[in-house]
Amino acid sequence: MKALQIPDLQKIQVVELPKPEVKPGEVLLKLKYVGFCGSDLNTFLGRNAMAKANVIPGHEIGAVIEAVGEGCPDELSIGQVVTVNPYTNCGHCASCRNGRYNACKNNETLGVQRDGAMREYISLPWQKIIPVKGVSVRDCALIEPMSVGFHAVDRGQVSDIDTVLVFGCGMVGLGAIVRAVQRGAVVVACDLSDEKLTLAKQCGASFGINSKTENVVERINEITDGMGADVVIEAVGSPVTYQTAIDAVGFTGRVVCIGYSKNEVSFQTKYFVQKELDIRGSRNATPNDFRAVMRFMQTTSLPMEPFISGIIRPEEAQPTMEKWAANPAQVFRILVEF
Repeated sequence: MKALQIPDLQKIQVVELPKPEVKPGEVLLKLKYVGFCGSDLNTFLGRNAMAKANVIPGHEIGAVIEAVGEGCPDELSIGQVVTVNPYTNCGHCASCRNGRYNACKNNETLGVQRDGAMREYISLPWQKIIPVKGVSVRDCALIEPMSVGFHAVDRGQVSDIDTVLVFGCGMVGLGAIVRAVQRGAVVVACDLSDEKLTLAKQCGASFGINSKTENVVERINEITDGMGADVVIEAVGSPVTYQTAIDAVGFTGRVVCIGYSKNEVSFQTKYFVQKELDIRGSRNATPNDFRAVMRFMQTTSLPMEPFISGIIRPEEAQPTMEKWAANPAQVFRILVEF
């Protein structure tokens, strides 16, 4: 079977691997669409310290069930459209003990710490398979990244009395915007790309701030009559956006951090104290977040096509990644079709 592998710096190649056999307790999937995400780009560029050597990337999955092993539930059947929960949990670390399995200390995400789904077939434990109804197999590959944004909104305890500022309007940020709008909040989107800000408004954002041409703190103060944002969601992973989040959030506000900064970030920590801020990490997503995204996709009138920047064949991965690396701001999601 065909698979994509990242063997070296700025290199991704098609390799041939044996088709896996389904084992008891596992489900064999025929991959149809797998999304490239920011972590895959960072692995390609040598910036992802968590990625294992020679990794097969991919954890955003739209697939159909090819075979079902012994001991799997009857509701899993051949031909079903599914997506996958790509995280693991050890069951005994502090996060697992507290029931927050998405933040497991020993998590191994598909395509990062272990080989992922950029291949024609993969066999996985049945507990990780998520049947999906009323959503195309293509759009199933968008569920996981959106669920990460949904989870950040949950971490921020967003409600209908909040003004929420979201830094970054990629797939994760757009997921946060959608969920915050569902919760009744006034949402302010911030990005460097006018195209992404347009899509953010289509997703329900009331305001858009292009941080390349506007002063974010001044603009958020105008929007909130000087109060600042009640919740800021950082979905970029840049020192600048991390620092601006602290400046833009109001007193007693919440800052939710999703993005991984590749460089150290310096803060005036007096604002942590003076504003009495809640600063919260947000990692991966829970089964409830997956279900919420599926419900959104089943009921929304918003077309999914604008979320997809391109659909490629595996053989096109190398030039596609090179173009993405040269202009990352213009890409939402690239799907690989198997």
